[in-house]
Amino acid sequence: MKKNKTVYITGHRHPDTDSIVSAIAYAQFKERKGVHAIPCRLGDINAETQYLLDRFHIEKPMLFEDARATLDEIEIDDPLTISPTTTIKEALELMTSENKQSFGVVNTQGKLMGMVTRSDVATIGLGDTALSIKLLKETPTEYIAKTINGSVIYDDPKRHFNGKVSIIAIAETRLRNYELKDRMVIVGNDQDAQITAIAKGAGMLVVVWTEEIADEVLEMAKQFHCPIVRSGHGTMNTTRYLFFAPPVKLIMKTDLVSFNINEFVDEVGKKMLKSRYRSYPVVDDDNKLCGYVSRYHILNQHNKQVILVDHNEYSQSVKSIEKADLLEVIDHHRVSDIATNRPIFFRNEIIGSTAAIITSMYMENQMSIPKETAGLLLGAIISDTLKFKSPTTTEKDMGMAKVLADIAELDIDVFAKEIFKVSSNISNKSMDELLNQDIKRFEIDGKAVAIAQIIAYQVSEAREIETELKAAMHDFVNAKALDLLVLAFTSILENGSIFYASGELEKTVVEAFPDKEGETHSFQEDILSRKNQIVPLLSRAIINSIG
Repeated sequence: MKKNKTVYITGHRHPDTDSIVSAIAYAQFKERKGVHAIPCRLGDINAETQYLLDRFHIEKPMLFEDARATLDEIEIDDPLTISPTTTIKEALELMTSENKQSFGVVNTQGKLMGMVTRSDVATIGLGDTALSIKLLKETPTEYIAKTINGSVIYDDPKRHFNGKVSIIAIAETRLRNYELKDRMVIVGNDQDAQITAIAKGAGMLVVVWTEEIADEVLEMAKQFHCPIVRSGHGTMNTTRYLFFAPPVKLIMKTDLVSFNINEFVDEVGKKMLKSRYRSYPVVDDDNKLCGYVSRYHILNQHNKQVILVDHNEYSQSVKSIEKADLLEVIDHHRVSDIATNRPIFFRNEIIGSTAAIITSMYMENQMSIPKETAGLLLGAIISDTLKFKSPTTTEKDMGMAKVLADIAELDIDVFAKEIFKVSSNISNKSMDELLNQDIKRFEIDGKAVAIAQIIAYQVSEAREIETELKAAMHDFVNAKALDLLVLAFTSILENGSIFYASGELEKTVVEAFPDKEGETHSFQEDILSRKNQIVPLLSRAIINSIG
């Protein structure tokens, strides 16, 4: 089963608007370049982002939880199947024609019931006769007729067949000496022999070289509850094929080693080491057969292909990113610790938002931007640059924003007010939502630091929930094993931020952002950017405190 290669485009954990929108817009860009790309997210989206998605009728990106390849993403064998009523002979013929060693047995809903292999079939032909007798005893008359290319002349619900077979091709005087009770008797075009076999209690009559059954024989068969089958073969081939008449449900293995289609390839490989099967069935969550996987598929699988936008850090990336093939990075942050084993496309600009970079890539490739996508990109630029007030803002950000506003037919000032009205509403948010809606984790001089930023209409909103906030931050630090948690409440209206901290390094926040005399959590005018202001100042304070 050939799989089309998929590229997953994802931003960072605890995604903000720039991260989500950049993934969406760049996935659209790659699709128009002929690449099957899926935008992803690494967590819940905030109210601001959801507002923009709803406003422009864009679906929320899929949740991307692990960069390891799943069985659904690699090439596996097609799900060739047989039904439980397929005869052993039919199964063997299919194995030969399809050059397969095994088949999954599925019901009418496509759900896996068991497996039948060549070795299972070989057991019938070469194994213990007792097993073959037992299976033939349980085989419906119609299956027997089908297998020997014959027809059912008469069947009886009170059949008393024990599975044993006798071949009668001798004189009548010898016939009387045979024990035929409950046996299948293979007999030729000899009416007297047919009658004698039925009279001696035969459990089934299989006639060869016979065109018609005499009325007398048929009436006697009814009287003695003895089914009659006319074979389409001679005596030898009839005998050869008979024991392959049972349905596969009687021999299939039901104690299976199977894998779910969503299991990770590396985990499947480990499980295969504990068994020696040639191939394994792969099923979905409803136990429907999806295909077969072998060690060949595991050894020849390719990793997931991933593109990172709006970050280039392992700590901010999807789980198991090191096991993926990283193709590209589109970012506007410092170059961090992402490493690759081969050259990749890496675009990092000194700019206020990744969305502005994506916009410029559309323009560089002379590719039109859909109106809805333009609205999304504009919203991301406004959000990440705090409507161009952030010190990270460049002329390029503002230029791209103007282009997008024209395409989307939006007034930047009016649109910005709409966005910040949504993002700054903290009154109806839980402590958990406030701490997680826009948080990034850093390692600064060996210390685990997390910085969350909340856009507030006025910083006084934070002071109203200060007691509850500090308690929640203390619990968060312990739960996440942080050395420092910083929460910045940033007001675009007031053009500045206030800071709260928790953890053993919380004093460094006061050193980085000093309080005014007689105050705590003083307002820090013109401090808006986490990337260009908060992180550098805080890093310096932490390094100095440790040193």
